[in-house]
Amino acid sequence: MSTPQKPREEGELATKERVKTPRLFRVLFHNDDFTTMDFVVEVLRVHFHKTDAEAVHVMLTVHKKGAAVAGVYPRDVAETKVARVMQDARKRGMPLLLTTEPD
Repeated sequence: MSTPQKPREEGELATKERVKTPRLFRVLFHNDDFTTMDFVVEVLRVHFHKTDAEAVHVMLTVHKKGAAVAGVYPRDVAETKVARVMQDARKRGMPLLLTTEPD
C-alpha cells in the first residue's frame, strides 16, 4: 500500500534525486626498453579483453609514442587493473609501467 503524497504548495518545486556518475580514469601503458612486445599484447588481451588487432595497435602506439591508453574505467577498476598487471609483470621479470589519470 503506497502512502499518499502531500499536495505541493504554490511555488514549491519538485525535487529530483541526482545520482552522480563516477569519475572515469584512463589506464596508460608506458614504453620501456625491456618489456617484450609479446608480453604487452598478451596483457592487453587477457586483462583488457582486447582483440589481437586492438592489442597490437595499442602496443605499437606505446612503442612509437611512449604511452597509450588501454581503457577507461571507474577509479577502483582502473587501479585494480594496474595493480594486477604490474604484479603479473614483476612475476615474469618485466618492468612494465602502467598508470592511471583522470579522463
